Amino acid sequence: MPRANPADKPVLINLDPAAVERFSCCGVGSPAHEGRRRKTCWMQANFPKGLRAKVLVTSEGRQAGFIEYIPGEHAWRGVEARGYLVIHCVWIHIKQLQGKGLASLMVEACVEDARTAGMDGVAVVTRGQPWLAGPALYLANGFTVAASAPPDYLLLVRKLNPAAKDPAFKGGWERKLQRYRRGLTIIRSDQCPYIAKFAGEIVETAEAEYGIKPRIVELRTAREAQDAPTPYAVFAVIHNGRVLADHQISRTRFRNIMEKLPVR
Repeated sequence: MPRANPADKPVLINLDPAAVERFSCCGVGSPAHEGRRRKTCWMQANFPKGLRAKVLVTSEGRQAGFIEYIPGEHAWRGVEARGYLVIHCVWIHIKQLQGKGLASLMVEACVEDARTAGMDGVAVVTRGQPWLAGPALYLANGFTVAASAPPDYLLLVRKLNPAAKDPAFKGGWERKLQRYRRGLTIIRSDQCPYIAKFAGEIVETAEAEYGIKPRIVELRTAREAQDAPTPYAVFAVIHNGRVLADHQISRTRFRNIMEKLPVR
């Protein structure tokens, strides 16, 4: 059996305020893409707060993966995780390279950054739904469960300081939902470059097909995200105080949900 050529192994490249303009983000290649433009601005604003991101690049120059993390006090998730790096997302977006240990490579790079910085460890919000990596990736890399939140969120942690306080979910989800108890509300942010597309489609569909003008809540700071009514924080569709979707959904999925509502 021929031996693998080390040169064929993908490498991790650190993004910084200059490099983020050159590399695609989360598989979005076009610099003209609205979500990518908004994400780039978001990253530029958060680099001074300790945001770190890496792209995985193949020997042919293809961008195959992405990981992003930030100190817990600046995390865009509904968590309390001061002293930890919080992973926002990790994704291998070339299908042929999935399942080959490359996501673990990126997670371990994050852990090493936390160790070098003298932090307590790494935390991540996860679930078995779209837009967040499932828990299996992290559990296989030494993470353990620190907390859970409805309906199926897990907060996982890999501690580097065994004496450190565990990270926790912010909680108070029902109380926070009461702010949005009337009408249709879309909570959105620029943390994910795909939010612009999905949020725009939902607004168009709500107005054109259901005669509803949604309230748009734009999250502009990590503090606002940490105070959001869902653990994922950065996107939600809420109707009369009830969460219809707590992650990005398509126009078709939105229609299906709306058709099942007893009263609109």
